[in-house]
This record gives sequence, C-alpha cells and structure tokens, in this order.
Amino acid sequence: MKIVVLDGHTENPGDLSWESFEKLGSLTVYERTSLTDEEEIIRRIGDADIVVTNKTPISRRTMEACPSIRFLAVLATGYNIIDTAFAKERGIPVSNVPVYGTFSVSQFAIALLLEICHHIGHHSQTVHEGRWEHCRDWCYWDYPLIELEGKTMGIIGLGNIGRHTAAIAGALGMGVIAYDPWQNDEGRRLAEYVELEDLLARADVIVLHMPLLSWNTGLICRENIAKMKDGVILINNSRGQMVVEQDLADALNSGKVAAAGVDVVSTEPIMGDNPLLKAKNCIITPHMSWGAKESRQRIMDCTAENIRAFLAGSPTNIVNP
Repeated sequence: MKIVVLDGHTENPGDLSWESFEKLGSLTVYERTSLTDEEEIIRRIGDADIVVTNKTPISRRTMEACPSIRFLAVLATGYNIIDTAFAKERGIPVSNVPVYGTFSVSQFAIALLLEICHHIGHHSQTVHEGRWEHCRDWCYWDYPLIELEGKTMGIIGLGNIGRHTAAIAGALGMGVIAYDPWQNDEGRRLAEYVELEDLLARADVIVLHMPLLSWNTGLICRENIAKMKDGVILINNSRGQMVVEQDLADALNSGKVAAAGVDVVSTEPIMGDNPLLKAKNCIITPHMSWGAKESRQRIMDCTAENIRAFLAGSPTNIVNP
C-alpha cells in the first residue's frame, strides 16, 4: 500500500513523527508541493493508493491522471481543496479531521483580544530598546489599557470552539452572548443566545467562530458594522471570507471599530494590497491559531486512524459518503 503526503511541512515541521503512517504502508512525505502546478501534483502522486493533503488541491483532472488513488485524507477540517463530488463518482472516500483545534483556536482568540487590551508585544519591545531604563516616570504605556471585567463578548458561532472561548471569557468576568442557528443546552450554560441584530448592538467584543457558510460570507460588512457599538473590538480566527476587508479597514481607520485581531484573511497567504495591512489598530497573524503542537498531534492521530479504518473496510470521518 503506497501512501504519499503532498505537503507535510505545515502539519509537521519536524517536531512530530510520521511513524503511525509508516506502519500503514510504504510512505513518501513531501515537505511542500506546488498549489498551482498540477503536473507536479500528478507526478508526485504517481501510483499511490492513499493521498494525504493539507492544502494541495486534488482536482478531477488529477484523479483522472492518477487512477490508482483509492483514498484521500485531508490533514484539516476543511476539504474544499478536493473535488469531493468527482471523488464520489470514482468511489474514492475523502476523510477529514472534524475536531482537533478546540483548545488551541479558542486560546488564540483570547490571546488576540488580550494583546489588543494590553499591547504586550509593543511594550516589551520598547523595554528591550532601553526606553524604560531612561524613562523619567516609574512606568508608562503607549495605548489605553482595557479591562474586560463587566464587558460583553458576543460570539457568532457557539460550537466546540465558541463554547470554549465563552468559558474563558466568563472566567475573565465578561458577560457572554451568542448567535448560532443551532442551539443546545451546553451553549445555554455558557452564554445567552440572542438574535444576530441584538448581538451586533450589545457586544463590546465580537468573536467569529463559525465555518464559512453561504449566509455568513461577508457578514462583517459596512451595513452590519454600523449596527455595532462605537469602539467595538473584532476578533476573527475563523474564516477570512466572513469579513468584507475594505469595510473593516474603513471602520478601523474611522475609529468605529477600535481594534481588530485577525488570524485569517480572504486570500491566503495574504496579498500585498489587502486593505487590513494599512488599517489602524489591526493585528494580523498568519493563520496559525490551529498550530499548537498538541493540536497538530491530534490531526496526525486522527488522520492515521482514518487511514487505518479505511484499510480495515470501515472508513470514518468521510465527507463524501
């Protein structure tokens, strides 16, 4: 059984082991494969039976050119990089990793928020540059410091990640409201479910924690930003396409939105003309909130189990049944 990993570096830059995959077949791991050179993708798959990918696309043409493919495994939750409908036509199951980053992603959302509240990185840099050593005053801060106690967090999407973020926000003394079309008792224990319009109007901090769907694409737009409190803070480490970036940049520059912390943008890697790059008070990180070692180990473990289950004749986590 030949197994090929097309883009292993992001998932495992060297601090994890591919041993669990090696036990399942003859394994070839490529650190990176071109996302746009389909000939390279086809060449690297060759006559492999099982293809493992993170962000390298698997198109209809690729599958037609690689008739040995029996199983496709995605090292992530999202699987839009694969033509799953055509894979189904060819009888090729496609698996994903449905849950792995709950703790890492929610922790990162709070980290973005706390950085906005305290600008810790900036002030540490000024100290290392000698400013505190030569300061006339006992201490200093260059930005208003924000206390979260008593403020309201509005979470759009109260799934596994959203609920964990809600728990952390509650521990910080925040009130938590949430909008989610799919409500449950666990969510009710952590937050007050409200309508979207109510959340936009009441929240001091808005956090996006939903998968990208047709109804929430472009949700954070000029019209909805106008419904928010003046000075609201926005956190997005969900999907960049939920935000109309020019509208958010305009709101940041005008002060309507006090600050934003985003780990995702509409086109990744980010394009040089993205308006958020020049917007005021905007922290941008490179889609890294999922990347804690513990989180990536869960991806490795689940993907290996997905392959093992397929080989045993009982595939799991299949997205194109």
